[in-house]
Amino acid sequence: MTDNRNMILAIILSMMVLFGWQYFVAGPQLDQAQQQAELASQQEEAGSPDIAAPAGEGVGPGASDADIGQFETREAAIGAARRIPIETDAVTGSLNLTGARIDDLQLKRYNETTDPDSPIITLLSPAGSPEPYFLEQGWVAPSGSDAQLPDSQTQWALAEGSPETLGPDAPVMLEWDNGEGLVFERTISLDENYMFEVTQSVTNTGEGDTALYPYSRISRLYTPQTQNFFILHEGPIGVLGENNLVEMSYGDLAGDGQRDYAATGGWLGFTDKYWATAIIPTQDEVVNARFFHSPRGTSNNDYRANFVSQDAVVVPAGGSAEHTSLAFAGAKVESIIDAYETGYGISRFELMIDWGWFHFITKPMFYLIRLLFELVGNFGLAILAVTVIIKAIFFPLANKSYASMANMRRVQPQMKEIQEKHKEDRAAQQQAMMELYKKEKINPVSGCWPILIQIPVFFALYKVLFVTIEMRHAPFFGWIQDLAAQDPTTIFNLFGLIPYDPTIVPVIGPFLQVGVWPLIMGLTMWVQMKLNPPPTDPTQAMIFGLMPIIFTFMLATFPAGLVIYWAWNNFLSVVQQWFIMRRHGVTVDLIGNIKASFSRKKSEPAE
Repeated sequence: MTDNRNMILAIILSMMVLFGWQYFVAGPQLDQAQQQAELASQQEEAGSPDIAAPAGEGVGPGASDADIGQFETREAAIGAARRIPIETDAVTGSLNLTGARIDDLQLKRYNETTDPDSPIITLLSPAGSPEPYFLEQGWVAPSGSDAQLPDSQTQWALAEGSPETLGPDAPVMLEWDNGEGLVFERTISLDENYMFEVTQSVTNTGEGDTALYPYSRISRLYTPQTQNFFILHEGPIGVLGENNLVEMSYGDLAGDGQRDYAATGGWLGFTDKYWATAIIPTQDEVVNARFFHSPRGTSNNDYRANFVSQDAVVVPAGGSAEHTSLAFAGAKVESIIDAYETGYGISRFELMIDWGWFHFITKPMFYLIRLLFELVGNFGLAILAVTVIIKAIFFPLANKSYASMANMRRVQPQMKEIQEKHKEDRAAQQQAMMELYKKEKINPVSGCWPILIQIPVFFALYKVLFVTIEMRHAPFFGWIQDLAAQDPTTIFNLFGLIPYDPTIVPVIGPFLQVGVWPLIMGLTMWVQMKLNPPPTDPTQAMIFGLMPIIFTFMLATFPAGLVIYWAWNNFLSVVQQWFIMRRHGVTVDLIGNIKASFSRKKSEPAE
């Protein structure tokens, strides 16, 4: 069995695994989530106060015309309110004193393009801007209470003695007096990266005790552009107690309207490919969480994620009480995410990064690539080194596999005799073949294993390149300045010599960006196939002849780092197979096989 047949079999088996996972695992989990949402809805209809309040139902007003599109630019929206600057080595922005919202945040370590002079990434923007996206905290009053609470329009003041810029070791303290006996204070701190800590306190100068429920909310009043690719989740996300990992698309949330979850601790928010926001209660706090969508105002794109504590905070007369929660807003850097999970004890916060089904392979592979990067200083070279390590680990299995293939090549004349002798009796032919395999100690399926083992490794590497921010804008050499993006060159404009962009061609344009590295990959794949004589069956010969072409066009759209890995892996496989088969006494006539394939094509018209 050749490598090509093994590849076809491996792809079929992989598809069976994917469909099996969807049917037996993902489907039941989705059903469970829907049942939880139905239960929460029934509790709300019964008037239960411990359900996470939807936007505009006790958690401040929902999206209004003023929130959405009031200003033509983001800068105009920022300039319309009094603000406290935010400045660290990782982020820059400002805190809005209207509503005490965290609504202006940019990530200083990341640019929009590979050009270092391009704008830095904008994550959060205020209400009224073209793409509102912000964090806020507050209090919910029990049913029947007429207490005046701070909302999105409350004008907070900077407390006396508070720093005038929010930064590491410089928490900002805000205050607001409702004039009815309650004084609200809010202390917001920020570490050197992306974690905000918000402590809300209430002082009761009245005569009676006051009970309040603390809440935290993320509002995203537009639908972001997503890649809609099965290998990556973008949208609402959370880890909520027994519900485990909760993921849904923006379209799913818009269709359902809302989904409710009861949990102890956990976290929830919105994730993009490289950036995310999350609100995080203390991990022993019992909360009701809600993902919510509303078609309010002039927009149909109003997404919310919030949680409300199930237990009220009682503020005694003449006393005070407080509540603390966390809010993450930043880049999904693995080391930072893991440090937050460990340092704050956040339940499975690592799942903010979509490691995928093969996480037990993907994450160790990421660690290995990162370690090698620290040694060689280039992620592309680290990928090449990882490929060599993987080849070395699986060399014993590959050795056994190629040895079996060499033995099959050696008994090829005997196999042809059997086929000729029993060409009218397939059963007898198969029986004779099995006896030959047994006599020569050949396992005809052993050649499948190297390909099958590479399938999860391939997907794991694909995940690492596709979802980890460390690979974003990571250069290799020459024209490859971003290993996470496809090769920017294309043969269809002679690699830039012709001033024409073939990708603008309707329908087929995306498939016309076939760059240098995809061509190298296709060539190495074709050479690997030529290590074996061409199949005698014309149909098989045609399929195997088309495979390098098909894979060249298909992988041309993949991240350049993955194409480089595949090309390098093919080259190592050629060397490995040639060495092993020569050692077992099989003549590898690579040049002869190449000539035979061309001479066969030339002779076909004359037949």
